[in-house]
Amino acid sequence: MTDPALISSPLLELPGAVQAEGIDAGVAAHYGNPMIEQRSLAAGRAIVDLSHRGVLSVAGPDRLTWLNSIASQELKSVNPGESTEMLLLDPTGHLEYAIRLLDDGVETWLLVEAAELPGLHKFLDRMKFMLRVQVVDRTLAYATIGAMTDAPATVGLAAAAPNDVPLTWLDPWAAVARGGYQYAETPVHPGTLWTYTETLVPRSSLPALRDAIASGTLATESAPAPASASSVRITPAGLLALEALRIAAWRPRQAREVDEKTLPHELDWLRTAVHLNKGCYRGQETVAKVHNLGHPPRRLVMLHLDGSEGVLPAPGDPVQADRVRPEQEAERVTVGTITSSAIHYELGPIALAVIKRTIPAASTLYVQSEGIAISASQEIIVPQSAGSVADIPRLPRLGIRTPGH
Repeated sequence: MTDPALISSPLLELPGAVQAEGIDAGVAAHYGNPMIEQRSLAAGRAIVDLSHRGVLSVAGPDRLTWLNSIASQELKSVNPGESTEMLLLDPTGHLEYAIRLLDDGVETWLLVEAAELPGLHKFLDRMKFMLRVQVVDRTLAYATIGAMTDAPATVGLAAAAPNDVPLTWLDPWAAVARGGYQYAETPVHPGTLWTYTETLVPRSSLPALRDAIASGTLATESAPAPASASSVRITPAGLLALEALRIAAWRPRQAREVDEKTLPHELDWLRTAVHLNKGCYRGQETVAKVHNLGHPPRRLVMLHLDGSEGVLPAPGDPVQADRVRPEQEAERVTVGTITSSAIHYELGPIALAVIKRTIPAASTLYVQSEGIAISASQEIIVPQSAGSVADIPRLPRLGIRTPGH
């Protein structure tokens, strides 16, 4: 089984590369100018090295029906080349794995966070029983490259196609998926512009990709650079650039937004990763109860941060609000946690945070970071009213009745 900690990308040898730390070690955080990289990535003129991520393949004639039986997504009708995502939940409905999925007609490809791969592989092996499926770790054979384009060829990438179907996963976040449900009430969801893809390339091709970037010959498909003025040189962008765009699109990421208590509803992940009308799966009862009858205990918000102090909060920093009680001074209490943060090239310092559902939308929040209280305004992603969508008629309240009435 692949140890993600042992994977270090050849693209780290590019000029200016600064390696990411923690969960993203092994690839570049940036290449010297995160703001320019972010603009280039948003414009479809850059690629992001995600070769530290994990790749599993599931082969066998029972693969889709088997995955369908354990996952939150309806997978039996997935067509070759179609992209989707699925969640694996524990029996109480808490999120354990978030998986990007692509089927090529012969194998189903699962793209996951580096840290999640070992546990997911073991879980799937335990769940096979007597079915005709085979789970294989393909991380050492294939590397993941991200881009803001729905056509990888436009950024100079040739997707691997071991079974004659190009292995490019198109993120479904741009729209509510079939069977999904969106809690966000904004007229125009920022995810609409999220044309993000992850392409699998042979890991052996990474040195050639590095050399093409370094020499300036990696270009759009219109013509090889610099042969034509119409071609655009493709440059590398680091994870800082991708994270800023992801936060602005309200896109949850397992390695950041998920903890041991996370319900999919709290992150508005019913939007693309949960099919509400499919059959039973582990955790499905909780998903249905919270959606139809209850409310998620927490909710995801995007925070616009005061940047005057020059401090960007880190994941894990506490989010606080003032609690006012009659005849008492206001008391500042912790109501949530920063999950992701970045400096966006247009929005400035922003963050995603998971806070208590009951915190009013108009509340001013404060993030405690490096001993400084940073004020923050909420942009509502999951509203306080999320859930309880079932229209159940209320029975009249019975009181004491007297004879004759």
